[in-house]
Amino acid sequence: MKRIYENIVIALKSLGSNRLRTFLTMLGIIIGVGAVVAVMGVGAGAEASIIGDIQDIGANVITIYPGKEGASDKKGMPQRFEDDEEKEEIVKGDLYLEDVYILKGEAQLLNEIVPVYAGGDIISYLSWSGTTSIIGTTENFLTVQGYEIDRGNFFTESDIANMSNVVVLGDTVVSDYFGKINPVGEIIKIDGKNFTVIGTVKSAGSSFGRDPDDTVYIPITTAQNKLYGVDTINYILAKVVSEELVDEATEETKEILRMHHSILPGEGDDFIISGNTQILEMASEISTTLTVVLGGIAAISLIVGGIGIMNIMFVSVTERTKEIGIRKAVGAKNRDIMIQFLTEGIVLSFLGGVLGIGFAYLMAWAIGSFITSIITATPIILALSVSSAIGLIFGIFPAMRAARLHPIDSLRYE
Repeated sequence: MKRIYENIVIALKSLGSNRLRTFLTMLGIIIGVGAVVAVMGVGAGAEASIIGDIQDIGANVITIYPGKEGASDKKGMPQRFEDDEEKEEIVKGDLYLEDVYILKGEAQLLNEIVPVYAGGDIISYLSWSGTTSIIGTTENFLTVQGYEIDRGNFFTESDIANMSNVVVLGDTVVSDYFGKINPVGEIIKIDGKNFTVIGTVKSAGSSFGRDPDDTVYIPITTAQNKLYGVDTINYILAKVVSEELVDEATEETKEILRMHHSILPGEGDDFIISGNTQILEMASEISTTLTVVLGGIAAISLIVGGIGIMNIMFVSVTERTKEIGIRKAVGAKNRDIMIQFLTEGIVLSFLGGVLGIGFAYLMAWAIGSFITSIITATPIILALSVSSAIGLIFGIFPAMRAARLHPIDSLRYE
């Protein structure tokens, strides 16, 4: 242990004798470690953000979409969530409010089921106007999505039955059109038709790159009959009684809809069912793949840094040839010389790794307002281990060259 300590002290003194050269040599390691740690931090941040979005909605929420020609399905899930085994053909189809009523009456594993018709339209209030998202839905939409009312109330079953011209506004819409004014009771126009504001929704924050706060909610019957003139819906959200029963609920929903749509055995579904757990798994896989690929690209600079260390170590061996001769003359063995230079390579690379971690935190801070970055202990330990290994690997050849120098020839070297 004492010898190791002495070698480290000698290495630090040697590196400190030419600080500029030492820093320039470490630069490749600093950039490489910083890039790898920062990329892994961005990947971890992206995955955490997606998990947060899923948890906000609830992992026990499934979504039912109308079928599209050319899609494939296995166990009721879209092709993008599954592999190539046991695929079932998906045929084109539509969803209707009747599907919601059937599921409410027959599904035992679903406790909240809401239809959604999503569109966009021009809304105006006094002299302000603009385009925003319109969501036609039912009274339980906020419960399924995990949103909360801020002021006023959400529309009721009676509003849906009567196709009432009432709206509930998202937080961004309130800010853009009303500022600090309480909008409840005010009249806005959607596509030139008057609607009464009966409530506002608390800010939900961005989710999957979109802004749910920039949304106006209206009864689905009003959207279908008074705004868009359709009888179909875009999708159905359903809350499963527990996360453990998502697969069973998916199968139950599939059986009910196949029967209701008169789909015969062997025929493809005309709907697609996906769960948030599958979205989470897919997002996690994509995040991991991107992190590995980008981290691998960034790691190339570590190799470049290692080559720089090997180069400067060869220079150091040449410059210190006489010192090596003196050490051998007083009894130092080849092993001692080799360990000394290996220690210098490892210390040089390790210090570069430490500075690289600081560089990674600096980059994470710089991009923090644009991208979420989470730097954990794993990439730090990995980066320091790899940087030290690079110092060892690329320091072997210079150390072997130093160890093989003949003491008499070394003492004569000028």
